[in-house]
Amino acid sequence: MDLARRAVLPLRLLLVVAFGLLLLLQTFSIPGQLAYEAEQDPSVGAERWVLLAVLVLGLACVQVVIVCTWRLLGMVQADRIFSPAAFRWVDGIVVAVFAGCALLTGLFLWVGSTADDPGAPLLLLVVLTAAGVLALLMVVMRALLVQATSLRTDLDAVI
Repeated sequence: MDLARRAVLPLRLLLVVAFGLLLLLQTFSIPGQLAYEAEQDPSVGAERWVLLAVLVLGLACVQVVIVCTWRLLGMVQADRIFSPAAFRWVDGIVVAVFAGCALLTGLFLWVGSTADDPGAPLLLLVVLTAAGVLALLMVVMRALLVQATSLRTDLDAVI
């Protein structure tokens, strides 16, 4: 557990950097890029808003995962990770990842039906597959946390 506690600070620093970069993407980069694209080709005006909403909401899902991970790291530091309170944060991660998968599925279907070349749909399919693996992995990790919490509770009762 000592190694895990030592990894918390660097991980938290990286989470802060990732959260800040995602915030910059949401507020400046993506809207600016889509506005530029709309200037260059006015026919994509309506699609721009749909794409903006999907991308901003998708990045918000990642930010929810970051916040939940931050809270779980605090529980690791306090040696309270094997408690029912941790389930709420793991559930937040699971819901955010599944919401992101739903957004990616919609984007994949939309891009796949309008794309002229298979590059973008294929890339979205790879990302969607990775997100699906992550979502199911988090479901398994939650089940393992439930089992470990139950075992720890039983062990504490014996001691």
